[in-house]
Amino acid sequence: MDRRTFLNATTALTGATVVAPLSSFAQSAPATITRDNMRPQMAQGVQSGDPRADAAMVWTRSDRPARMWVDWSTTASLANPTRVRGPYLMEGSDFTGRLDLAGLPAGQEIFYRVVLQDLHNERVLSEPVRGHLRLPAAAGSKAVRDVRFTWSGDTAGQGFGINEAWGGMSIYEQMRKVNPDFFLHSGDTIYADGPISAQVKLPDGTLWNNIVTEEVSKVAETLNDYRGRHRYNLLDANIRRMAADVPQIWQWDDHEVTNNWSDAKDLRGDARYTQKNIPLLTAYGAQAFHEYAPLRRTADVESQRVYRYLPQGPLLDMFVVDMRSYRGPNSANLQTAETADSAFMGRPQVDWLLDGLKQSKAVWKVIAADMPISLHVPDGKDAEGRDKWEAIANGDDGQPLGREIEIARLLREIKRAGIQNVVWLTADVHYTAAHYFDPNKAQFSDFAPFWEFVSGPLNAGSFGPCKVDGTFGMQVAYQKAPPEQNTAPSGGFQFFGQVDIDAKTRAMTVTLKDLTGASLYAKVLEPQPA
Repeated sequence: MDRRTFLNATTALTGATVVAPLSSFAQSAPATITRDNMRPQMAQGVQSGDPRADAAMVWTRSDRPARMWVDWSTTASLANPTRVRGPYLMEGSDFTGRLDLAGLPAGQEIFYRVVLQDLHNERVLSEPVRGHLRLPAAAGSKAVRDVRFTWSGDTAGQGFGINEAWGGMSIYEQMRKVNPDFFLHSGDTIYADGPISAQVKLPDGTLWNNIVTEEVSKVAETLNDYRGRHRYNLLDANIRRMAADVPQIWQWDDHEVTNNWSDAKDLRGDARYTQKNIPLLTAYGAQAFHEYAPLRRTADVESQRVYRYLPQGPLLDMFVVDMRSYRGPNSANLQTAETADSAFMGRPQVDWLLDGLKQSKAVWKVIAADMPISLHVPDGKDAEGRDKWEAIANGDDGQPLGREIEIARLLREIKRAGIQNVVWLTADVHYTAAHYFDPNKAQFSDFAPFWEFVSGPLNAGSFGPCKVDGTFGMQVAYQKAPPEQNTAPSGGFQFFGQVDIDAKTRAMTVTLKDLTGASLYAKVLEPQPA
């Protein structure tokens, strides 16, 4: 039985499950046969994430207090599995829980099932829900295989939610079909600031019909509102199916809290919000994100840290950065020195990234960024009437100013350290593009040339293209954007990217695709010697 047959036949997301002997989960308290509605339910399915050679996260959510158990095996039959006791799923975490499944065999396919034990009656167990993941090879392994992963961002934005008549968020199914090792969600995993109504009237007079829940019908202002946004996305069968089959790497951006949030954000003029306290909304958004993301938590020194390093074998190291949590206030972005006000990732994170890139032995180093480097992303006007900026670029094509100073330092140090084969992947701007950064055409030229690829949205309004800032010599090799701003997903301008690394040649091919899976543009990058 291959993994496709395994998932289609046994995943609770799509129908009945094959039930293992229930008493095998609690030898001291044999399970009772109970009506399905009396058992703990996993309506949101299962997810895996943050894969490493010997470990991966497994996530689920219960509908009541329960304990999580996981069986895993390298065979789809799950014969003679290894059983691991997981955490308690309680109200304080919205009944979500995750288990760092460690001690796994590197480079193997892992088949697992999750069972919940009812804490009100330990003899009552849920139906098992099955999942699958593929682990990367160990860093020093000689048994190297091809690597494939997908990336994109922006889910359920601009009021475009789950339209079942349109097939739901079918782009997730397209990504699953290409059989990736993992999926990188580049941020805006929810749109906490974007209410979803039952119908959206489109310019051509047709209607976009949404599933609606109470929590998504307004802007998120309470912890339950934020949690409800994540629960909403998991109503979509395409998302649940992919999450059970493909490990995910999540990062966040602004819409997990509210649009363009920074220390400068002011909601006093936004009548949609009764709760206008940005730090409190940020805390709610961060808690809900960490409850629902299948990511590995950092130590208590910074337990909600999003930036992290995920080695994916000899061919690839993933550096997931956080361009939201440590930034200074959105401003005119014209500071002349690197200060707290001009910070974007912040000095500790940039130093961490540089150190990791220097130590990396992998052929390719991917920087997973939640925002592009040199595209204009405006954020209104400041008190003096100057343009404010949400991303790195500041509309000034000259030498680096503001947040560009931090990026210039990063790029300069990458060059001086002789670090090769660095590629940037991002989303955020709701169209797809390939960007080449050429020091020969830049105002700041002390860096080695590199590529940045943009993809998205997954299920949101489409925009673009953005204006280009010339400081770092960015050249647009390809872009595809809608003819009208805020085009509905039914317009066809939804995108994801696919990365393939050949084990023999070590070449990286980046392909930009649309929601049907059709290839729009491909770039083959040959590895440069270290």
